[in-house]
Amino acid sequence: MLDHVFMDAIGALRDAFESALLERQAFEERFQVDVLLGDVTWETAYSLPGEGQPPRVLAEISLDWPTWSQTSYRSWYIGELFGEPPEIEVEIVLRIQRLTKTPDPAAVLRALPTESPTLGDESLTRSPPVVEQLYDEDLTPSGAAVEVSYEGVYQLAEEVLSDGSIIDTHFASMGGWIASTLVRLGDLKLEYLPPD
Repeated sequence: MLDHVFMDAIGALRDAFESALLERQAFEERFQVDVLLGDVTWETAYSLPGEGQPPRVLAEISLDWPTWSQTSYRSWYIGELFGEPPEIEVEIVLRIQRLTKTPDPAAVLRALPTESPTLGDESLTRSPPVVEQLYDEDLTPSGAAVEVSYEGVYQLAEEVLSDGSIIDTHFASMGGWIASTLVRLGDLKLEYLPPD
């Protein structure tokens, strides 16, 4: 197993989601490395259990490890002077899909907090909603979706780098928060298309 702080964060987030009894969308998981720039990205998706395919409500999670963070982490790891702490860029997109018609974005925002729970020293902040309208071959509306993202950074202070269990503690609240938020979104009075 690769011993790296970014892998520790991925493991901590997976544990948090499994503890919250969320269902992993295995075909949505990706681990990517930008061979030109060196950035590393992990993407996954989780839903409430029993939602069908595709699920009505979904959380799409992305963790980015930029090249400069790797440089900072490497310097700390080999014992050089600790400068700017490395960061993991975090994005959580909460998505309602399989809708029969375009929803009221204001109703969706009312069900969502403006910030996530604290992740380390920071919270993720909510962005404005994005609404999708799907069409069939005859350009007749055939479905809709809406998504709202939460974005921010998880800063890895020196004590976090020294003790990997702190990462587990910091990410632990994310599973329950995402599960309860997906339940709130699923409880909105919206009409859905049947699963595939």
